[in-house]
Amino acid sequence: MKHEIIQNRLKNVSKENHSSGSQMSLLDTIQQRTGMDLRVFSRKHTWYAFGISLVLFSAIAWTALGVFGLTAAMLGVTDDAQLAPDFELETVNRTDVEMEYTNDTGWFRLSEHRGKVVILDFMARECTSCKSVQIHLEKNIPAWQAMDAENELIVIAIGSWYGEDLEYLNTSKDSYHVPEYLLGTGTTESVFLNGTTGERGDIRVAYNALAIPLVYVVDAEGYLVGKVSSGIPLGGWGDFDSSVMSAMAGDAEDLRFGLAEVDTSMLGIFIIGLFLSILVYFSPCAFPVLPSFVSYYLSLGTREQELIDAGRLKGRMPNSVFIGILAGLGMWTFFLLIGGLAAVMGEAFQRSGIVYDISLGIAILLLFLGFFMLTGGTSHLLGWVQRLVDRHSTTEQDESFTPRRNMYLYGIGYSAASIDCTAAAVLPFVIYLTTLEGPAVSTGLAGLMLGLLLLMVTVTVSVGLGRHVMLDFLQRATGVIKLVGSWMMMFAGLGLSLYITHPEWLS
Repeated sequence: MKHEIIQNRLKNVSKENHSSGSQMSLLDTIQQRTGMDLRVFSRKHTWYAFGISLVLFSAIAWTALGVFGLTAAMLGVTDDAQLAPDFELETVNRTDVEMEYTNDTGWFRLSEHRGKVVILDFMARECTSCKSVQIHLEKNIPAWQAMDAENELIVIAIGSWYGEDLEYLNTSKDSYHVPEYLLGTGTTESVFLNGTTGERGDIRVAYNALAIPLVYVVDAEGYLVGKVSSGIPLGGWGDFDSSVMSAMAGDAEDLRFGLAEVDTSMLGIFIIGLFLSILVYFSPCAFPVLPSFVSYYLSLGTREQELIDAGRLKGRMPNSVFIGILAGLGMWTFFLLIGGLAAVMGEAFQRSGIVYDISLGIAILLLFLGFFMLTGGTSHLLGWVQRLVDRHSTTEQDESFTPRRNMYLYGIGYSAASIDCTAAAVLPFVIYLTTLEGPAVSTGLAGLMLGLLLLMVTVTVSVGLGRHVMLDFLQRATGVIKLVGSWMMMFAGLGLSLYITHPEWLS
């Protein structure tokens, strides 16, 4: 009996060991085939990085959106009360929606509705942020119209990407549905600029609506009294809703404002570019190799005379500031090329009507790449750029050593490596800028590239001034930086997915 008990215990231990071995074998197989180490989730520093990245992501996202929303709300307006520019535009002329407010041919003119409160919703079908505005308006319109108010309310959606014609705007697809309120499209000759000469102008320019979504409230006397300039106001919809109800009650005189002569809020776009440069620069795909590379080049300064005497170096070795500037210029070159490509892609995507699908695909890609990087996988989507850089670079063993050219090329290679992790953030940003027209593309890229240059110079100078201390710190921090960057990519993917599919949750 005792012998049987011992045998049973041995069998149980054997089963446990076999199960544990199978589990370890499976994890090892996954790591061997994909490069992903799933054991990372059982390590303390992974969740330490999770906490850091959650705080950083929340702070950066809130600050960037807050600055963009604040500047967009403040710029483009003046305290001097001003009548809303009169305009006319063609509508889809639905029997049960527009016909009551348009002429016989389906045209809507603002001045013909003096005595009513009018909400102007500047939107586009492929504008993701515009959907949250539409959701809010459609949710509240029944309650507003049911109020026992002095003035009637009209809401009209104004198509502001002129490539989207009325037929396209009047077709529901995927997450977009045709607005339940009036719907028309603006043109470059919608606004009456001069009643005497008959001069007309672009409604987007007249209302500073080059950046959408943008919503205005016009009171019964024709004055502007309310504005929302982003799809999800960080302060909530309270002020906007209050302006609507005040206008309907005939009590909005204190809220009146005018329009300043600016196209759109460029400061907010510039600052978002600066924040994006931080994500690109500290990309987990590229940053881990930066400290050792910079240190290597700075150490060559001690061999400067030796290289000159050997005829391999012409002139002096560049100092840390110059190294940072050269590498930064290389990064500029790469992102100018990316910006040009994205501008062409953005225009094509807008015409094709697949912006929503692309945005959702980008969000999923962010989640996937973030998880891939977190678990130890590596991505080399633009590895061919690095091979091109290596082909044209030189070393101190070559007959002619070109450190300045090398550092410039290194900046290009560094950007190419970082884009493996950050393309899903950089490309949508630039594509979005192309839809704003005006100076938006150059302003956003200027913020991105200035941030990259400042960061590169700062790091190289820091390494140069305190080589061993700064280098040791950066080398110790690269592991955490990689984990933090990976988590932040996943957060960005999750946030973008929610923003695209359920904008009402975030509002």
